[in-house]
Parts: sequence; structure tokens; C-alpha cells
Amino acid sequence: MKVIATPGSSGFTLVELVMVIILIGVLSAVGVGLFASRSAFSPLLATQQLASATLLAQQAALAGNPANTLTIEQNADRFRFIVGGGSGTPRTFEISREGASLSVAGGLPLTLTFDAKGAPATGASLQFTFSGDSTFRTCLSSLGAVYAGSCQS
Repeated sequence: MKVIATPGSSGFTLVELVMVIILIGVLSAVGVGLFASRSAFSPLLATQQLASATLLAQQAALAGNPANTLTIEQNADRFRFIVGGGSGTPRTFEISREGASLSVAGGLPLTLTFDAKGAPATGASLQFTFSGDSTFRTCLSSLGAVYAGSCQS
């Protein structure tokens, strides 16, 4: 049995191999840059965490549970949301700040208490603004509704 080799079909040229290596290098450099920075998502995640913690404190208030408070804190590297800080079983939620910051009227730390209807005991709406690479606003209305966006007058 004879093996016949056809001329010109021996593999890839050096130029083709170098071009593929360069293309893979460029794509990996762009891909790493897109996934390495999470700070653009930090304000969104913190906004969602605030909404979840608020709803948990409201549910406790509606059930007549003493864990009807929410304390919001911010330190150098983390956001902290503590539900039921005055009760015997507080729940703490934390998320890395990743360069984001939180602002609210009256400053932080802030402790909110919810009445038996799930509304803030202060009776006023609160505007929370998370800023970083992007900005997200969350409103806690005077009736207890938590929604994304600015508070309505």
C-alpha cells in the first residue's frame, strides 16, 4: 500500500499561526478588561440588597415581630444592612462597596422603624442614591413602597 502526499497541503503557514495568536491575545485582553471591573455593578447590587432588607423588616413589622427595624451603614469597604438590630436575632446583609457610595437625607448610619402597616414610622419618604461608575436611586415611600427611581412629591 502506497501513501501519496499531495503537494501544498502540509499545514498552516507561519503567517497564519502568528495572526491567530495575535487575534487570541487581543480578544483575551478585551475580555479580561470587561470582566475584571465589577464596580459598575456594585451600586445596582447594593440597591437590590437595600430593597430586600427593607422588605424583610416590613414583613416583620406586619407580623408583629420585634425585628421591625432596618439599620443602614457604610464603612470604608462595605455596605451593611441590619434587620432587627434591637431584637434577639438580627440579620445582617453586607456587600462590598467596590468604589460606590450611598447618600440619604440625614446621613448614615440610619435606623428605620416600620409600623404595623409596614410603613416607615417617620411618615416621610426617603431617597437613597447609590453612586459609583453608575448611579441608582431607590425610594422608600411614606406608605412603605420600595421602588427603583426617584421619590415622587
